[in-house]
Amino acid sequence: MPARSPRAAELEALVRYHQDKYYNAEPEIPDHEFDSLWDELRSIEPDNPLFSEVSPESTDGFPKAAHVIPMGSQEKAADPESFSAWAKKMSFDLFFVQYKLDGASLELQYSKGVFSRAVTRGDGKIGDDISFNAKKMKGVVHVLSGDWGPEGKTPFTGGVRGEVIMTRDVHARYFPDKANCRNAANGLMKRKDGAGCEHLRVICYDASSSGASSDDPLFRSEQEKLERLKNAGFDTVPAELCRGDLEVIAHRSRVMDMRPSLPYDIDGLVVKGLDIDYADLARSRPEKQIAFKFSLEEAVTVLREVEWSESGATYTPIAIIDPVQLAGTTVQRANLANPNIIASLDLKIGSRVVVVKRGEIIPKIESLVENPPDAAPIEQPASCSSCGTALADEGTRLYCPNALCPKRIHHRLEKWISVLDIRDFGTGLIRRLFDSSRVRSIPDLYTLTEEELSSLERMGELSAAKVLKSLRSRPEVSLPAFIAGFDIEGIGEAMVEKLVEAGLDTIDKLFSASAEDFSRVRQFGPIMAKDFFEGLASVRLEMERLLESGAVRILPPLAGGILSGLSFCFTGELSSMKRPQAEQKVKDLGGIIKTSVVKGLSYLVTNDPSSGSSKNRKAESLGIPVIGEKEFLALLQDGPSTAGSPAAPQMELNL
Repeated sequence: MPARSPRAAELEALVRYHQDKYYNAEPEIPDHEFDSLWDELRSIEPDNPLFSEVSPESTDGFPKAAHVIPMGSQEKAADPESFSAWAKKMSFDLFFVQYKLDGASLELQYSKGVFSRAVTRGDGKIGDDISFNAKKMKGVVHVLSGDWGPEGKTPFTGGVRGEVIMTRDVHARYFPDKANCRNAANGLMKRKDGAGCEHLRVICYDASSSGASSDDPLFRSEQEKLERLKNAGFDTVPAELCRGDLEVIAHRSRVMDMRPSLPYDIDGLVVKGLDIDYADLARSRPEKQIAFKFSLEEAVTVLREVEWSESGATYTPIAIIDPVQLAGTTVQRANLANPNIIASLDLKIGSRVVVVKRGEIIPKIESLVENPPDAAPIEQPASCSSCGTALADEGTRLYCPNALCPKRIHHRLEKWISVLDIRDFGTGLIRRLFDSSRVRSIPDLYTLTEEELSSLERMGELSAAKVLKSLRSRPEVSLPAFIAGFDIEGIGEAMVEKLVEAGLDTIDKLFSASAEDFSRVRQFGPIMAKDFFEGLASVRLEMERLLESGAVRILPPLAGGILSGLSFCFTGELSSMKRPQAEQKVKDLGGIIKTSVVKGLSYLVTNDPSSGSSKNRKAESLGIPVIGEKEFLALLQDGPSTAGSPAAPQMELNL
């Protein structure tokens, strides 16, 4: 039995603590923070008994009573991607979607159509009998009507499950001292004297005459169940039928939009199949329903304008939106990526949209809520602002196709200086030299003299000498850095390293290769292969001129380095060196740098190997050694024998 992770024990204690606060007192953290703790524990210790438990409520001295309907907990999805992953595992033709009310669970029990008792959630099987309090609540039907009534065709004996809620207007008027509606409702429903329960309402969504252990002859579907509850006199939760996960996601967007206008709080949707699966309902955590929650990292807003950001040859749309709060920050701009996104989402000026921020620096528009009648088309630029050439629209990219466009040339100069990390050669100096036409290519940089530079305004001899020294400090560069420095669209050092790994490890081999050759390399699809082939051809003469000048030399492929054949991914900061320095040391010894944890990775290097970070967890799940700085430094010195065996290499295919 492997030793239990200290982080898992810590997380379990935190989850239990905050569960108690949520159900029995006042929460100390928001729902999304609790969900993060829950998800992290599940990723580290998926078999923890906590996941099959139902959090007990406090007893409060009320009499105990058993449930008719077991009150289990639900799986959760915090974003559309997680929901779609769950939905694709289900065999449903239709999804039955209800509001997830943010209140306190309650079961109303009936005998032949007459109310008998009300039972709180408790431990999921037995709860507190708060019948005295429940009789004061709105929505509690004392005598059922219709077929379920005492004089009806089928007088109902069984349980009706609902949620005790407090409306927002009641909270604002009578209980403004309480943090929110849910806390206020939870406190009132458990008062011994029942005071204030007349301000509460029960909204219902489930019923059973036999519990969840066997088929209930009363209902053929979830929809029929809700209709019967309405006919019997209950207030019921709004519901929608959706076909497929995309319809559910779109419905969620619409609900998020109207959420502020609802009279009560909801924190997501409950999604299940239309057919009732009683065996699944008997589980403490049913698998065939899920809570599709809202997040603080998403909101509904209005698209007001689109700006087209220019970077080199590429024009990228940026949405200007009405300000919204996301994860504690005010957001007014969102990334639209490319023209295809605009078209696929049917976005217009005036569109109501869902904007999300899940780790992105610039949030993105995720989906369309609606287009009002006065929404206007989004106009995109037709010609290059620099050279006037008609822009090429490939859907995934809007760009200037003119290889001689001044903007493209200037951006290439900046890219070269950036990739080679020539720190004293600033962007302002590049702009001055470019505007004067003295420098119009990368080789031109290496023809500059100290006299020329010192004659520039605000430069001087000392500054000129410093600039040239910095420029000439990198006479040897790796092939990936050399190629990346020429600013071929979509091709950075990481992509060139994949070419090197595939055997295209010299500039001559790259020049001789075809687009088809490039397309066979992992992560080089046909479009990227074609773009790289054409981009390489467009700068070939400039590359050859630079190499012929002798100012820069491409380092030959490393063979036989002590890290040859090994790959490394870094996370966190090292204390003895910066991450770029560590990565360069790996490359100098024949190793390969990966930007993410993937199959076949030899080592994950971190400043905290024992942390429960997502990269650490993924590495452990793939059997990849997670090492600290001490082990990494030993590898640099003596090779892999000092840090244990690396993960077995695996072939990575371009799928």
